[in-house]
Amino acid sequence: MTYLSFSNQKVLDFVAIGRLCIDLNANEINRPMEETMTFTKYVGGSPANIAIGMSRLGQKTAFIGKIANDQMGRFITDYLNRNGIETENVVTDLSGAVTGLAFTEIKSPTDCSILMYRDNAADLKLTAGEVSEDLIARSKMLLISGTALAKSPSREAVFQALHYAKKHGVVVAFDLDYRPYTWESKEETAVYYNLAAEKSDIILGTREEFDMMEVFDHNPEHNDSITAAKWFDYAAKIVIIKHGKDGSIAYTGDGASHRAKSFPAKVIKTFGAGDSYAAGFLYGIMQGWTLEKSMEFGSASACIVISSHSCSDAMPTTNQVHEYIEDCNSGKITAS
Repeated sequence: MTYLSFSNQKVLDFVAIGRLCIDLNANEINRPMEETMTFTKYVGGSPANIAIGMSRLGQKTAFIGKIANDQMGRFITDYLNRNGIETENVVTDLSGAVTGLAFTEIKSPTDCSILMYRDNAADLKLTAGEVSEDLIARSKMLLISGTALAKSPSREAVFQALHYAKKHGVVVAFDLDYRPYTWESKEETAVYYNLAAEKSDIILGTREEFDMMEVFDHNPEHNDSITAAKWFDYAAKIVIIKHGKDGSIAYTGDGASHRAKSFPAKVIKTFGAGDSYAAGFLYGIMQGWTLEKSMEFGSASACIVISSHSCSDAMPTTNQVHEYIEDCNSGKITAS
């Protein structure tokens, strides 16, 4: 059963709005950052990673965002262009804002952390007036993410994008992407996350991220069914709640819940899993696949990325994901 339909009249498959930054991933893994001396530079930011993932999967993709007027900003734009992503609505900041940086620490495959530098970040300077209505109108799906809601004027830009999406019949996916260091309080987070979720057709997040949205709700047991049910009174058609290694559950407005098999991986690091899962899952939904097949495709995509040093560079093609699934099913790939 399919829960969403997409207009064949749209020339773009997918557009994302939000964070564009630089990931600096530790080269010396299995040691703390204090002892790490060298890092490799990649394009980062959850919506950027998802957009790159969708483009690698063959979708016509665009991005709406803001970059610093510096070498890092130009690196990001060039990378997006080389990956087939339209950047006509990637605006260059002229106020002196800088590119956000994320240093990663890989102490072990399961003990990873990120040190963020987000002061005066260019991506949070995007204004509502800089969001292209035409670009969104030409797209089948708009992806928003929670980080872009953390500060004005980026916050208003996201809500303007949501307005355009609803006006032009564009499916909205909301990747919660909660990062505590960009928010003033739990209450602020809950208010703006809830306002955005009310306008979203697909909501994806971890159990912990959904907990942040329920500051004003009564769900002391953190019950997934209660969490998901709330959103079907608004625009939501699919709510996915992720539980890390325990897998994900997709809830739908007909009261059903859906699970899919997971796959083994030779894990190098944990970050990037959510972004690659989202790209794989959303790709499947856009192909008209069942929720279970879409979730399996997302899971396999995530396994490929966490088995690699990078996030954006490791986003797989459709053939790579299908081959990974086949290798897992045949026993060629087993858990590390």
